[in-house]
Amino acid sequence: MENGGAGDEYTRDGSVDLRGNPVLRSKRGGWRACSFIVVYELFERMAYYGIASNLVIYLTEKLHQGTVEAANNVTNWSGTVFITPLIGAIVADAYLGRYWTFVAGSAVYLMGMLLLTLAVSVPALKPPPCDGGAVCPRASALQLGVYFGGLYIIALGHGGTKPNISTIGADQFDDFHPPEKLHKLSFFNWWMFTIFLGILFSTTVLVYLQDNVSWTVGYGIPTLGLMISVAVFLAGTPLYRHKVPQGSPLATMGRVVAAAVWKWRVPLPADSKELHELELEHYTSRRGFRMDATSSMAFLNKAAVKPATGDGGGSTAGLPRWTLCTVTQVEETKQIVKLVPLLATMVVPCTLVAQAGTLFVKQGVTLDRHIGKFHVPPASLGAFVTASMLVCIVLYDRFLVPAVRRRTKNPRGITLLQRISAGMLLQIVTMVVTSVIESQRLGYARRHGLVATGGQLPLTIFILLPQFVLMGVADAFLVVGQIEFFYDQAPESMKSLGTAMSLTAYGAGNLLSSAILTLVERVTGEKGTPWVTNNLNASRLDYYYAFLGTLGAVNLLAFVVLSCKANSEADPMA
Repeated sequence: MENGGAGDEYTRDGSVDLRGNPVLRSKRGGWRACSFIVVYELFERMAYYGIASNLVIYLTEKLHQGTVEAANNVTNWSGTVFITPLIGAIVADAYLGRYWTFVAGSAVYLMGMLLLTLAVSVPALKPPPCDGGAVCPRASALQLGVYFGGLYIIALGHGGTKPNISTIGADQFDDFHPPEKLHKLSFFNWWMFTIFLGILFSTTVLVYLQDNVSWTVGYGIPTLGLMISVAVFLAGTPLYRHKVPQGSPLATMGRVVAAAVWKWRVPLPADSKELHELELEHYTSRRGFRMDATSSMAFLNKAAVKPATGDGGGSTAGLPRWTLCTVTQVEETKQIVKLVPLLATMVVPCTLVAQAGTLFVKQGVTLDRHIGKFHVPPASLGAFVTASMLVCIVLYDRFLVPAVRRRTKNPRGITLLQRISAGMLLQIVTMVVTSVIESQRLGYARRHGLVATGGQLPLTIFILLPQFVLMGVADAFLVVGQIEFFYDQAPESMKSLGTAMSLTAYGAGNLLSSAILTLVERVTGEKGTPWVTNNLNASRLDYYYAFLGTLGAVNLLAFVVLSCKANSEADPMA
């Protein structure tokens, strides 16, 4: 146990050191500990986006895949990357804790990066270049296996790191200490600011090196960066606060639902205080939180109905012991279940986000990328997504929130649900603008006879700038709001699961993007010209973007309906 001066106090939120001892507020946590975590995230995002930003270009130009195949491979991998955190969250909350799950995930992540760097460096692991641009030999099974093996090892490691690193950062602030709680409100904004600084470096410097120097250098630098980031994180270990694992959240939820179903004929007591609950000392000794029974989703309260006692037996007599849950377990399950409908409405917006790293980039390949003698990599336009998001986050946190806070009295200015809905609306605007720009690009190709040849258009690549900038502005509202909302609304013992849920939406969104693109290609191809082909000058991407915008509008309507219902039940600041 740590010793301090007379003015020191222990944290009140159950934070401990790695040995399980209570920690002094002055010795651990706060922004000092977060500095190591934030530096890690800066380098790790540089590593991840050093691969992801230009992946569609590597697949089409080096592994010689078609546009639809490459785009689907990118979104399938991205989907896996964002779904594996659900596994990592369960392992962290139930077994290893966030710190050790993160460390194990980092080791796996680094193995994947090393294998990818090897795949782009060794000649035998790459197919030969195209013969005069006409004959492009397909990659062998070994070449594809090594490259995609590296990608999916990264996805597995990402599952251990991503749901835990932001949660570890948030854990450095004590919710029971008003000054620290106020700092925590800004943590997610500045967290995202750091993330996108790393992305900005990847989409400018690393992408340029990959396109103009070599893929070995372009992959070697982010691999080295990941090594440095892990070392920085480990160096900050003596300063971190930790939370004790509370058990598998999914197992607890499954038990509550099964118990309620098992006791479906059991009547609920008139007084909720008659439901089963442990003494407050049980929770305080484990540094947990006890919750009171609520009337919402009352059927689940049956899981906490006590067995009948006395000679009369009753409908609960002789029930298995596992069917008796505490009120706290029931209420925690309710909190997660209430998030599921809103989580479903996050999938389509994540599908729209996925376009910036696939089809947006392929559009850039068809345009003039020269600024004097400088050759602009198509994926570098992703830097404008990052830059516009960074600017908007700063303006939002420093100007909009204080101004609106004075009127709404909400510490966040506007609620998280309002912030998310604003991001969804901006995404729809982005898709409309993108469709218009693509329609103009296709019109130019038709007027200059470049449809059949698929040649590069003498139009500057910067005509695509509005769609990238607007996507970044939308992300400033949507991405930050989404991550903070699911963390904030998850029960204290399931914070990693809450973070993983928000990431799972990105996984499902990327997989949905693959499914939609495949379906649209097949259906439109059967009726005539496919909307998306290898020759984008002969495609109808404008129709495809308009379709995605329509899908986003329908989804926004569903989100507004659900959020209005959630607002009446949840924390008013949500």
